[in-house]
Amino acid sequence: MKPVSKLVVIFLSVIVSAVILQSCGSSAAKDDKEKTAAAPAPALEAFTLQKGEMTSSIQIPGELIAFQRVDLYAKVSSFVKKLYVDVGSEVTAGQLLVTMEAPEVNAQLSGAESRLKSQEAIYLSSKATYDRLYETSKTPGTVSQNDLDVAFAKQKSDYAQLDAAKASYREVGDTRNYLEIRAPFSGVISRRNVSPGAYVGPAGKGSDLPIFTLQEQKKLRLVVSVPEAYNSYLSNKSEVNFTTKSLPDQIFKASVSRLSGALDERLRSQSIEMDVFNNDKKLLPGMVAEVSIPLTSGNTTAFVVPSKAILNSTRGVYVIKVVDNKAIWQPVKTGRKVDDKTEVFGNLKLDDVIIKTANEEIRDSSEIKHLTMVGLK
Repeated sequence: MKPVSKLVVIFLSVIVSAVILQSCGSSAAKDDKEKTAAAPAPALEAFTLQKGEMTSSIQIPGELIAFQRVDLYAKVSSFVKKLYVDVGSEVTAGQLLVTMEAPEVNAQLSGAESRLKSQEAIYLSSKATYDRLYETSKTPGTVSQNDLDVAFAKQKSDYAQLDAAKASYREVGDTRNYLEIRAPFSGVISRRNVSPGAYVGPAGKGSDLPIFTLQEQKKLRLVVSVPEAYNSYLSNKSEVNFTTKSLPDQIFKASVSRLSGALDERLRSQSIEMDVFNNDKKLLPGMVAEVSIPLTSGNTTAFVVPSKAILNSTRGVYVIKVVDNKAIWQPVKTGRKVDDKTEVFGNLKLDDVIIKTANEEIRDSSEIKHLTMVGLK
């Protein structure tokens, strides 16, 4: 055979092989398409709509403050004589904290005492005069009625002057008592701003800072500002849990004791207070607490659906209802979300059939051929 004839035979063999392979590939692809077209579409999962109660909580920072706190100032201008306590001292109600001295007050007290004694003597004299005239007047014609009335008026006037002298003496005595400062309640001294010999007086008159700051430590207030959206879930006696940065592994409990009853105009939040008993003194005034407030509405008026059943599209928020084997996009508004469940509000009713996993591939008004009903946990 000639070389040219051999090349022609080989070329024709290659072409025939390629045609056979292409035919086989086309047949296989066609068979695959036919199998795919024949496979049924997966069934959509759906559930019946029910009402439920959502229980959740919010985390809000709060502040621990002393249940009682007071800055102690000097009532009168004076000098510190002796301090009996210092920072960190635990004191009881009525305990003497500091004594002061003011020589002019002692002089005023001596003067008031002298005036009191003088007025007492004047009153006793006028009283004795009236008593003698009264006894004498019992004998007719011895004392005129006018003299008796004048003596009686003099006695009354001197008695009034005596009362005024007593009041003046008490006033100066009370002023001298201000030279001693006692604890108004039991607590701990958290600040001291003076030393013995320092000049002190009312705020702005010799002393801008208080002598002591006293804070109650065994009972604290936990103050929290709750946003407006969560106020309906709170009431007196609601229990909360909180932690602090210094004791992150310990959970403390408290109950709502007071609600302010009004919103802060700037923050639009309501201030609430909880009493915290701190007998072991683990907590300190000024600590920042992380407060967990439970949000339980106490009613079951809202519909609760899985969060995946809510479709967020460019047109709005929907759930997909199944009505007469057709998908209906139902507009809704969402409420609270807890874990994988969400409250929904809209034109819905009990036992509506809702697609469990919503997506935009399920067109509005499209036909639902395969549907599987599932329950919700």
